[in-house]
Amino acid sequence: MLLSSEYLVLFGATALALPTRLGQKMKVQELNGSEIIWNSYGPDGKKWFSAEIDLMGFDVTESSHPETGKFLRKLLKACCQNNSEFLSHWKKYKVDHYLEFPNSWGLGSSSTLIFNMASWADVNPYHLYFDVEQGSGYDVACAGAEGPILYTLGDGSIDLEEIDFKPSFHDKLFFIPLNQKTSSKEAVEKAKQQKPDKKIIQEATELTNKLLDIHSLTQFENWIAQHESLISNYTGIQRIKDQKFPDFQGEIKSLGAWGGDIILATASNGKEALVSYFKTKGYEKVIPYAELIL
Repeated sequence: MLLSSEYLVLFGATALALPTRLGQKMKVQELNGSEIIWNSYGPDGKKWFSAEIDLMGFDVTESSHPETGKFLRKLLKACCQNNSEFLSHWKKYKVDHYLEFPNSWGLGSSSTLIFNMASWADVNPYHLYFDVEQGSGYDVACAGAEGPILYTLGDGSIDLEEIDFKPSFHDKLFFIPLNQKTSSKEAVEKAKQQKPDKKIIQEATELTNKLLDIHSLTQFENWIAQHESLISNYTGIQRIKDQKFPDFQGEIKSLGAWGGDIILATASNGKEALVSYFKTKGYEKVIPYAELIL
């Protein structure tokens, strides 16, 4: 989950990212045959995606979601290109993939899948990611991290630092799923057409570093307002608080691509007031910071 430098991390701004407790698990069974039988399940145990891929030509012979099937095929081929031994023994593989969170939450779902696939194929997860995606790769870093990280994408390099970041006021921080998942791919493509100047990238990095020295909820709320203003000015997108929650007594931070997935809200007037407010807006699910973040 990206707390700072959304969009700008693509251009070298340092970002603070938060790995989540909820992730994805993958179970692989090796059988006789020459195909992959893939099933993906949600946290409720219900199957939300299935596909069959013939390993002779990597043809998707069956898929409940054609676009997801195409991405899976692309990912499998990239695994083989990174490791020629992968899937080379003409076996049948039954893969069961389990999401621990609703698909609409986002939470780097495709990047965690890439990380899991890299582990199965015994390849570098970053090489695999950049073979199939155009983002910054921060969420791949999160998938392999045991706590919050500072992430900087350089010119052909990645700088990754695990940090101790758990605000003393974390009991006043809550996540609210908006259940309107944004396409990260589309957001990245749009951002890359709008390259920021070096000053904006530097400001984002400075704000990320400033975040490490914040010790009160009031300071954090001021930081959110400043950071949201920076990103809003760069993207031309109105901040989520002004769009949907202008009367909220606290601050609201977009996480990742603006316009969907999940938001972070501060409980300036206490948890009960926050829960009541979002309930009146139609959002029943409110998640305490410590329940979601490692």
